[in-house]
Amino acid sequence: MAHDAETSVVKFKNQDFRTLRDHCLRRGQLFIDDTFPAAASSIGEKLLRGKHLSKLEWKRPTSKDLPFYPPHFILEGASRFDIHQGIAGDCWFLAALGSLTQDPQCLQKILMDQSYSHQYAGIFQFRFWQCGQWVEVVIDDRLPVIGDNFLFVHPRGNNKEFWPCLMEKAYAKLLGSYSQLHYGYLPDALVDLTGGVVTIINLHSSPFDLLTTVKTAIQAGSMVACDTENGLTEEARVMENGLVSQHAYTVTGAEKIQYQGGWEDIIRLWNPWGKTEWKGRWKDGSKEWRETHDPRKSQLYENKEDGEFWMSCQDFQENFSCLFICNQIPITMDHGVTPNESWRQMRFTNQVISRNRAGGHGRDMQYLFSVQEHTAGNNVVVAFTIMPQSLNTEEERFPLQFQVFKVSIFQNAQGRLPPAFFSPFKSAAQGTKYVSKCNLTRSFHLNPGTYVVVTTANGKEVEFLLRIFLKMPDKHRDPSSNFNLRALKESLPENGSQNSNSYRYMDQGLDIDATQLQSLLNQEFLTGPPGDTFSLDQCQSIMALMDLKVNGRLDQEEFARLRSRLIHCQHIFQNIQRRPGVLLSSDLWKVIENTDFLVGIFISSELLSLMALRYSDSSGRVSFPTLVCFLIRLETMAKAFRNLSKDGKGIYLTETEWMNLVMYS
Repeated sequence: MAHDAETSVVKFKNQDFRTLRDHCLRRGQLFIDDTFPAAASSIGEKLLRGKHLSKLEWKRPTSKDLPFYPPHFILEGASRFDIHQGIAGDCWFLAALGSLTQDPQCLQKILMDQSYSHQYAGIFQFRFWQCGQWVEVVIDDRLPVIGDNFLFVHPRGNNKEFWPCLMEKAYAKLLGSYSQLHYGYLPDALVDLTGGVVTIINLHSSPFDLLTTVKTAIQAGSMVACDTENGLTEEARVMENGLVSQHAYTVTGAEKIQYQGGWEDIIRLWNPWGKTEWKGRWKDGSKEWRETHDPRKSQLYENKEDGEFWMSCQDFQENFSCLFICNQIPITMDHGVTPNESWRQMRFTNQVISRNRAGGHGRDMQYLFSVQEHTAGNNVVVAFTIMPQSLNTEEERFPLQFQVFKVSIFQNAQGRLPPAFFSPFKSAAQGTKYVSKCNLTRSFHLNPGTYVVVTTANGKEVEFLLRIFLKMPDKHRDPSSNFNLRALKESLPENGSQNSNSYRYMDQGLDIDATQLQSLLNQEFLTGPPGDTFSLDQCQSIMALMDLKVNGRLDQEEFARLRSRLIHCQHIFQNIQRRPGVLLSSDLWKVIENTDFLVGIFISSELLSLMALRYSDSSGRVSFPTLVCFLIRLETMAKAFRNLSKDGKGIYLTETEWMNLVMYS
């Protein structure tokens, strides 16, 4: 699946891998990580309690007295079969990691190029996603052992591959200790490994095609995992059917197979223990495998004690509680599998909220968004991700709560909604909720309109990321896209031609000035009467608004961004015009509500009236070129305020900064 790649990498505890490694290499020393020492504190009280660990040592895999010498970081590619869970109850993390191994390209971005044979200095690095940014964690390779046995994840058999052991240690360091890995939530690990959003399917209540869902998701590069329900005790235990209670598994495949003159749906799972498999129908060595004459049998099945097994989809749904699918966009199950859905994301990073002592809405945080058109099924997903350091280990409930309310587009557009808005009679939107330790996700089906997410804190100060996913109508779908959200192609005009001048500029990477822009826009993007052309002054204004490098020209990236907005403006103009070529200033509010790149930007009725005066002629008509200038300026000015404001309420500028902003834009 495609990784979230919007932000730069943050160095955890300000440790720079290359600097530390090169320092060790110059001195001929092996790295020792004082920030995560080889001590009981790094294991944590939860795992030390009741254990006799007097003979515990910390050793590097390069120790010749260990049976895995000489070690390898990766040997012949990383695989889920390299993983063998230790005493920590971190199957939730390892099942997610096992799923990620099915996408070698994404896994490599986390593992990076590391080795025990080239520039080895006892130091390794791994990346995890935390609240909207990738965090690089540096560790030394000292691992806890008792005798010849590693305490936690250890190499399977004699393959001598240590990437899973070291990655587990890096994740333990990120969360605070190995004990923080002892029992957790699958969605948290899936998000931390990808930056995606998790869709949770209740296997007992959701009517859906399991086989098609799993096959489509895996083929598209999504991560898929599942878990069993809790047993009679808090500890995971092996049940009579071979499954483990309170345990996470990776879903690695699903097929329709020939059996007894018909077809049967089967699903393949992998146990992070690396052993202990299902004992029911379609188990390894079962009569079902002996009797099937499916020509794919040899490709699908291998009788091997490696933790991977097949079972019927019916048995799967009876023995597992939830299916988790992680992807860069939400996956809705309203009408079966819909892999071509398009979603747009609003993201609010580095948000901090304090405890609400008053118990009302006085200390809340508010986030506005708009639903543009009617769409089938759930069309809004609100996802909160908490920074782990904000969590109280003794607090069981999620540290935030939120509600979604519908508001008028001009209701208190100057700032926060007043306390009076939240009367006891104000009903919040209802949705399907799933909560884990670090993630709270709720899906909604909302009618077109403007809404506000109102967030309050349950406890101490909390740092979080908020993502609001908005489903686009069918006409915005990209048939070539799928679950893993490769870069969404911008919609093309109905009469678009690959031979057009705009394509030539984009394909050849040519920079254009205002005069060239005027010629191009008047040739390809006019909508309206023949006299409504782009003037040079308007093109110079557009140029200044889109010219991020401030060099008087648009490069390939800037022009592609402008082009996508022009196409969207065409659609808006054509859909809202009263008659061909006639858009009235009284309809500007409709334009704002339906413009995708203005979602989250709201203006008062007073400002809207001023804009109607500024951008319409004496008869109240707004031409297409004028509309383009208005919408692009509105977007640019709103974003400029948000970038310059430190508190979201006001800005301070020097005279030079103010003049630069208002005169070149």
